[in-house]
Amino acid sequence: MDDKTIYKLHADVCKALAHAIRIEIIDVLQYREMNFGQISDKTGVAKSSLSQHLSVMVEKGILTQRKEGLYTFFKLSTPKVVEACQLMREVLIERLHKNNEILNKL
Repeated sequence: MDDKTIYKLHADVCKALAHAIRIEIIDVLQYREMNFGQISDKTGVAKSSLSQHLSVMVEKGILTQRKEGLYTFFKLSTPKVVEACQLMREVLIERLHKNNEILNKL
């Protein structure tokens, strides 16, 4: 198949996840929906910065949002986002263990 669209879409999602604050937001939202203020309080991220991160995550389909009165609520679009992040964390931990083994041999 010559169509590379799926690779571009995959890369776009990975780029959207390639920021520590966005990974933290996923961690914060893994169990429940939260409004903007709750996410801000939980992460300690400045509101202007948080707004930009949330916008990117909504645009890329990682989060969904809904309005209720004056509040905007955010939640993960699918629990698979957490699973994907957990798998990547496991890869990182394995790499750290291997690096530690190398250091111990030195």
